Amino acid sequence: MDFNLDETQQDLRTLTADLLAKEATQERLEAHEKSGRPYDERLWQALCQAELMSVCVPEEAGGAGLGSVELAVVLREFGARAAPAPALATLMSTLALARYGTPAQQRRPADGIGTVALREPGWAPAAPPVTAAERDSDGWVLTGRKIGVPYGSEAAYMLVTAAEGVFLVTGGWTARPEFAANGEPLATVVLNRTPAERLAGPEAVSGLRQIFTAAVAAQASGVLAGALKLTTEYIKNRKQFGRALAEFQAVTVQIADVYIAARALDVAVWSGAWLLANDLPAEEDLAVAAFHVSEAYKALFTCQHLHGGLGLDVTYPLHRYFAHVKHLTHLLGGTDAQLDLIGALV
Repeated sequence: MDFNLDETQQDLRTLTADLLAKEATQERLEAHEKSGRPYDERLWQALCQAELMSVCVPEEAGGAGLGSVELAVVLREFGARAAPAPALATLMSTLALARYGTPAQQRRPADGIGTVALREPGWAPAAPPVTAAERDSDGWVLTGRKIGVPYGSEAAYMLVTAAEGVFLVTGGWTARPEFAANGEPLATVVLNRTPAERLAGPEAVSGLRQIFTAAVAAQASGVLAGALKLTTEYIKNRKQFGRALAEFQAVTVQIADVYIAARALDVAVWSGAWLLANDLPAEEDLAVAAFHVSEAYKALFTCQHLHGGLGLDVTYPLHRYFAHVKHLTHLLGGTDAQLDLIGALV
């Protein structure tokens, strides 16, 4: 397995990083936090114009036709900036549509915000969905409740797991806002005989979960990388007793622990994304990646500790990374849920 990015992937990473450096500046991020808006509309429009949100859409549907590794490349850069845009929700939904949808279904949600609705009350990573799908005279209708749906109120379409498979819903649901650690929109979505189109049968439910896990873990790896960079620069320049913090052995050991956590998460993410892209069994690798997202959350505590009181200051960017990785950990269910899944798999 080669963990080096190919030329296309490197260009995609550069494009994403350059766009975010221009559009997701510290001033813009602070202004967005004060605005109370669900996401930065200007940033979202820039992403759509650069066609970054269509990298996983098939070529015949107007996209670049790329896969899970490229999805991870883009989302890792998003995490490194902790950027406020529905990139995670939209990219994972377009990749799932590319895998399971018909050409007509792949074209229909063009340029809109998409999302994935997996979790239900009492949810666990391997639990079968209980949302019910039944046929009526016009096709399929869904009945059930999904929780923790990213951008559930703002999405133009969502992919929903049900006992009968994976479905595309383009309207007709009711959304109630939920609290998210980083302020991004989450919603409880209620489906009451909501019209839907079937994408695939029950065998696709696991595949959609794997795409979801790969996307969340990739963004978390970027969040941790961004926090590590910020903390490393701080301890190099911050002096106590006439010496840089980085010269103290205790500080060196702690920042090394953060680096190890970041590398472990990176390896698991790239391995899982590569296996997923090549249609190889990826569930175990992605479960390990999801576990390391929880470890990344712990590593952010170390980053805060090394910053001292500055790490808690909301005018300093570290708080944004902490909130994002906490949010992503919640999306995956936390450490215990992932350990249960890993135990079941092995």
